[in-house]
This record gives sequence, structure tokens and C-alpha cells, in this order.
Amino acid sequence: MHSTLKIFMGSFIVTIVSLAVALVYGGPAALFTAFILGILEVSLSFDNAVVNARILNRMSEFWQKMFLTVGIIIAVFGMRIVFPLLLVGITAHLNPVEAVTLALEKGNPETPGTYGYILHEAHPQIAGFGGMFLVMLFLDYIFEERDVRWIPGVERALGWFGKLSGASFLVALGLLLAAGLLDPEHTQTVLISGVLGMGTYLLVNGLGSLFESDDEDEVKIPGKQSALVKVTGKAAFFLFLYLEVLDASFSFDGVIGAFAITSDPIIIALGLGLIGAMFVRSLTVYFVRTGTLKTYVYLEHGAHWAIGALAIILLLTISLDINEIVTGLIGIVFIGAAFISSIVRNKREKAGKIAPENQITDPEVPVN
Repeated sequence: MHSTLKIFMGSFIVTIVSLAVALVYGGPAALFTAFILGILEVSLSFDNAVVNARILNRMSEFWQKMFLTVGIIIAVFGMRIVFPLLLVGITAHLNPVEAVTLALEKGNPETPGTYGYILHEAHPQIAGFGGMFLVMLFLDYIFEERDVRWIPGVERALGWFGKLSGASFLVALGLLLAAGLLDPEHTQTVLISGVLGMGTYLLVNGLGSLFESDDEDEVKIPGKQSALVKVTGKAAFFLFLYLEVLDASFSFDGVIGAFAITSDPIIIALGLGLIGAMFVRSLTVYFVRTGTLKTYVYLEHGAHWAIGALAIILLLTISLDINEIVTGLIGIVFIGAAFISSIVRNKREKAGKIAPENQITDPEVPVN
């Protein structure tokens, strides 16, 4: 209990300070809005924390600290503040000062020319890029053969199909084309941004794989289970980049969805960035320190199915309006179902109905 409290202490402190700032900045209404946005971010990004933990477990202590310090700065200021401002500036042909001025005007996001409206108009590019990055992540995981399966029949069939060379790429291209055709007005924009999302995934994954030597995968210790060797140097650096791009892809829906609640960039930064992002980081650390993914072996499966659902929803939002609550609930349902399935499995294993050697040992980086 003490170690758990220590892990989440920073998030609780940041939350209290952020809510106090929101109260001073905009009164009780701003405080409540910031709190709601924090809950929205955590619910949308719980699966992100699971996947982050899977990858972070491979990194050395130094790079873990980099992700939890420098990474949080990028997540808060880069994705929740700078990215929307940059996107609005490019879309509306505004310089940085004009973009900041427009953001602080707090206009109705449904009114043309306002900050929220311009950001909403850029949604096809954002959804295309983020959706396809997450699609590639999901497909690479689900097409991989593994000993432990959560949904045996489906995952076995997908693993068999994944043996086809370039299966992930072919399916992703098909989904991207379908998403582009759903909204003829933005087809070209969606296709270009989607290809960039796929290219970013392949580039970062490929560079990480290039610098990771084969002997870093695992070390054999007589009489003990395999243990992962922590990656360092260039391999760890590209894993760090991978995590940041992944975190950015997860945050797109939250950033856009926040404007359905408020168009005030300060409140969005406090709620999504500081409160939400800090708790997601704390959850990631908790999963790594407690070995949660090894204890509850289906959590990783559930997280990736949730990622697949989120990716499809992002692509559908190019032409359809889907409430962020639906997105959050889908993720929670997958994670919850995987957690319950893991508990059932553990009980069956304890009763001797499942061989212990089928248990997942250590997570691996989702690189093909």
C-alpha cells in the first residue's frame, strides 16, 4: 500500500494544484470542468498505460526516468498546448502570437473562425494520422503468433493470417481507403495523413528494431525463467520516440473531444495535460513496478483490442459524430473483460487446470 501511494503521490499533488489553479482562473465551473477532463483523459488512455508499461519494462532505469520526466513535459505542453496551437496556426494561416490570441478569446467552438472551430475542422487530418498509427500497432500485435490467447478461435485465425507477408500493411491500407471514401470531401486529406501515420509507425519501429541487437532479447539463467535485458543507447532512444508518438496518437481523441466540453486552452491543459497525463504516467509506473501484466496476462490482449476499437472509432469520426463517452466505455469494457478473464485463468492455473509453463513471462516490444 505504501509503495502504491508513493507511485500515485505525484499525480495527487499535481491534481490538487491544477484544480486550485483552475478555481482561481475561472471559479467553481472551471474547477469542475478541469476535473471532468482529467477523468475523460484517464478513461480514454487506460489502455495506453497498459501498452506503455509493456514497452517501458524493456527500457533501462535512465530511459524510464526520461519517459516519466521529459516525456510528461512533451505530453502536457507538446500535445495539449503546442500541438493544437500549431495546428490552428497552420490551418488558419496565423502566426504563433495570433494563434495564442485566438485561443484565449474563448469563442464558441461552433462559431466559424474560433479556435475550437478551426481545430475541429482539422479533425480529418488528425484522425487519419492517429487512427492509422494505432491501426498498425493493433494489427502487428493481433497478427502475431503467441502461446497464450485471450480469444483463442479469433486470435488463432488472425495469427494464421498474419503469416502472410505484409498482412498488417495490406489490411491497414484497406481500412484507410474505406475511411477516405466515407468522406469524399476530405478523401485526399485523409489518405495523405493516414499514409503519414503508417509511415511514422513503420519508421520508428524499424529504427528501434535496427538498433536492438538479437542478444538483447533475453538472457537465460539456469533454473530460472528468462529475464529481459534492458535496452540502452540508440535502441532505448527509439523506444522512447515510439512511446512519445504512441502517446500522441492516443491523445488526439481526448484533445479534440475536450472542445465538446470547453474551448478554453488553459482548462484543457490543466485537465487533460496535467491531471490526466500524470495519472496515465502513474498507472504506467504502477503496472511496471508491480508486474501487473505478468500477473493478469490478458490485460495486454484487452488493451490492444481496445486500441483496435479506438483506431476504428477515430477513422469513423472523420465522417460520423461519435461521443467521447462511447470511446472511453469501449476501452473500459475491453480492459475490464480482460482483467476478469485473467483472474479466472489464475484460479484455474492454481487449481492445476492450466499448465504454468503457458504463463506469459516477459512482455516484448511490439515490433515485427
